[in-house]
Amino acid sequence: MQFIADLHIHSRYSRATSRDMSPETIWKWAQLKGIRVVGSGDFTHPAWFTELQKKLEPTGNGLFHLKKMYHEDSVPASCMSDVSFMLSAEISCIYRKGDKTRKIHCIVFVPDLDSAAEINKVLSGIGKLASDGRPVLGLDAKKLLKIILDTAPEAILVPAHAWTPHFSVFGAVSGFDSLEECFEELTPHIFAIETGLSSDPVMNWRLSGLDTITLLSNSDAHSPSKLGREANICDTAVSYEGLIHSFKTRTGFIGTIEFFPEEGKYHYDGHRSCGVCLSPEETICHNYNCPVCGKKITVGVMHRVNTLADRDHGFRPAGAPLFYSLIPLAEIIAESKGRGVNTKAVQNEYFSLLEAMGNEFSILMDVPTDDIAASGLPRLAEAIAKVRAHEVHISPGYDGIYGRVTIFKEAERKKNGQSGLF
Repeated sequence: MQFIADLHIHSRYSRATSRDMSPETIWKWAQLKGIRVVGSGDFTHPAWFTELQKKLEPTGNGLFHLKKMYHEDSVPASCMSDVSFMLSAEISCIYRKGDKTRKIHCIVFVPDLDSAAEINKVLSGIGKLASDGRPVLGLDAKKLLKIILDTAPEAILVPAHAWTPHFSVFGAVSGFDSLEECFEELTPHIFAIETGLSSDPVMNWRLSGLDTITLLSNSDAHSPSKLGREANICDTAVSYEGLIHSFKTRTGFIGTIEFFPEEGKYHYDGHRSCGVCLSPEETICHNYNCPVCGKKITVGVMHRVNTLADRDHGFRPAGAPLFYSLIPLAEIIAESKGRGVNTKAVQNEYFSLLEAMGNEFSILMDVPTDDIAASGLPRLAEAIAKVRAHEVHISPGYDGIYGRVTIFKEAERKKNGQSGLF
């Protein structure tokens, strides 16, 4: 069966994460979004792992259900569906290699609580797992992979948000130029990478070294409403084995749901303190220095892809999975109404739409825009049609600042009495 999976999220025990990130709330919002399988996040954190043991029960296929006693009543009937959890954790490896400090984030997926417990036992001897839901360990990413392989043979490791400048395998500040440079002889055990919000498959297709690597997308959500901002579309058995097999072979891996990469907060180069955003070409012209203060700029994802790519933009490998670029529904509603995304008017319309038409992904991808217009929301229908046609306008994100997205042109907004929002 075809379903959507978002496998990299965080619990409330991770730094800068909403207190609402509980198993119950994750379960609820997965249904609102249309997510069938969601990551547990943070199984390395002792308190969160205890909570997962208490509130989840195994389904017998390597995934878990939330026990019925913890189900909430606030899911609209139009969105109700089964939700399975996959045990997942993100680990930050900070270490020296090749005369350079490396900061590599990795996601680990495991099929059962015993495997998670064994991994936690080994890692607790290396660093303090209780300090953060995403623990920081003085551990070579290759050694982490070796620990995973030795401790839980059915587990896999996936490099997280692979292009982020400061904390990723290809990052401009602390990463490597290839997977082989990082993982050496263990590289064949890397079957997939997570592309991150600031890149999309088109950008990754420019590297021939990734042709055999499955390109995953996940939300890395730190709050419930951010679930599904990126996700994977699979057509497999709803099981751990089915999902992992699709990552290893692409059999049943249909594709991904993506941010527009320009919206990601590290897409372009720049210097946040000075409000400077630069294209890769502009950065080179300025000799990698901020034109305002003269300090080094942060090299973004597009620049880094340009540096490592051995193909021109637009190349598509044979058999490459599909992908869909979307904007979260609440943001589209906000633009159509000329209101802030967190205003009561936008939130009321968001939940009313879910009750009337189903989960968010269904509305964004499947519901005919004529039906949306007929419900009394012609402006929203027009906005969704534009997003589906990629008719959006984005000022690229840079140095930790998200890109600014608009759907309607300035003249269209003025005609409707609106101002720019994002």
